[in-house]
Amino acid sequence: MSWAKRSLSGLLTAAVVASVAACVSEDNSAEDAASCVYQVTYELRTYRDVANVEFTVGSKLGAATQPPCDDTGDQGEGDEPSTTETAYAVDGISPKVAIAVGDTPDDVKFVAVYSGNELPSEVKKLISSP
Repeated sequence: MSWAKRSLSGLLTAAVVASVAACVSEDNSAEDAASCVYQVTYELRTYRDVANVEFTVGSKLGAATQPPCDDTGDQGEGDEPSTTETAYAVDGISPKVAIAVGDTPDDVKFVAVYSGNELPSEVKKLISSP
């Protein structure tokens, strides 16, 4: 077999192996779960997760609803139910702007209402404060 035929044969074999490997199904459930943005609804407002915010949890406000994650475009096997968590006030910020959400005051996430992709100025101040 000539050098050219061996090279072509090697390339074809590599292409077949690569295409078979691409078709192998993997369990990406952890990655799939992370593809939805964390958001909750409280008093008809939608809040999204904000990282790196120093804040103090205030009083209990009521229930916030987390809608199901639909990252499959309704092609999933079934509908996931909405879940509820407790909404807490954030000291110094109106609940119309931001709240804390979680099972207990010690285990909460800071969430804020966005205007488009912009954070409210009150939240920006919390992020930039030392």
